[in-house]
Amino acid sequence: MPLSEKKPPWLKRRLPATGRSGMVMNALKSRALHTVCEEARCPNQMECYGQGTATFLLLGPGCTRDCSFCAVDKSRVHPVDENEPTHIAEAVAQMSLRYCVLTMVTRDDLPDGGAGHVARTLNAIRGKNPGIIVEALISDLKGDWDALGTVLAARPDVLNHNLETVPRLYATVRPQADYGRSLALIARAADLRPPLVIKSGLMLGLGENRDEILAVMDDLLESGCQLLTLGQYLAPSKKHHPIIRYVPPDEFEAYETEGLARGFHGVASAPLVRSSYQAEQMYKSALDRHNNCISRK
Repeated sequence: MPLSEKKPPWLKRRLPATGRSGMVMNALKSRALHTVCEEARCPNQMECYGQGTATFLLLGPGCTRDCSFCAVDKSRVHPVDENEPTHIAEAVAQMSLRYCVLTMVTRDDLPDGGAGHVARTLNAIRGKNPGIIVEALISDLKGDWDALGTVLAARPDVLNHNLETVPRLYATVRPQADYGRSLALIARAADLRPPLVIKSGLMLGLGENRDEILAVMDDLLESGCQLLTLGQYLAPSKKHHPIIRYVPPDEFEAYETEGLARGFHGVASAPLVRSSYQAEQMYKSALDRHNNCISRK
């Protein structure tokens, strides 16, 4: 049943000081760029902007799929902006980013699902920002493994593909997606580029249970995933999938402990965690953990 209680105190937060948010918004607005921070109504938007970071949304702002949890516009898709890779590379330079996160709307209308555009953006960023670390959060590309190869050939440092929820809930939460297809994408990426860091994430509070979450953890580990994010689902509106449960912070902490014990190199698990939240810190912590494990062998 949908939740009727008010938002708990651990999900309420004070807006941070503006910091570098003006610079970030200017870098984005002047180039007509989209961010998942804004389009998905991320609760951490102003915190990240204030720290001088943002997650760029490629091929947006319209999506071809009708996931019931997502705030991204589904009314229509937009023509591909061929200048977007250059504009993002310029914005990354202006923002002096050391770690850049790219994500994309799902574009089933494009022959390659948008893979070529993602690859061109990766190459443009690297061409203007030598030494930068790039994380790419991609769609399932309709299971087109040639398209996946196109993305991997552009050599992202981290490939992120979110499972979002447990298999039982796909029919209502992600009706046009397929759990097995998403796991296969993760496994193929791990096989094609073994040095690549693989990342995925889940939203909690959609109606899943603990056993289902742990089973997904095991599936991800078996597929080659190394980093995991877990956060509370917050319904963008009354028209979206209802919140079934507010998961308390101590349960998120327990899932982080469980994930690390099971073998993930990094787990970020808290109510306000999102896929790209504090991505650079998570990546570095995971590398440290990985290196420490190797040194003990």
